[in-house]
Amino acid sequence: MERLDELLSPQDLAGYLDVPVKTVYGWRHRGLGPAGFRVGRHLRYRRSDVEEWISAQLEYSASDLRAVRPGG
Repeated sequence: MERLDELLSPQDLAGYLDVPVKTVYGWRHRGLGPAGFRVGRHLRYRRSDVEEWISAQLEYSASDLRAVRPGG
């Protein structure tokens, strides 16, 4: 069973989202990805923050689609 308070490394996050690790670091640099934090010199992401970010991306995508569809 997955725990929502589980911590993910950038590599874990990249694997979970099926994107390159470089993309994860790019999102962080531009402030676009899920909230992350440092534990010493190591970057970590809480799974709950990642799930919240994914939900926000889904909502944004859905509102995008409604905006471009006729009658949306």
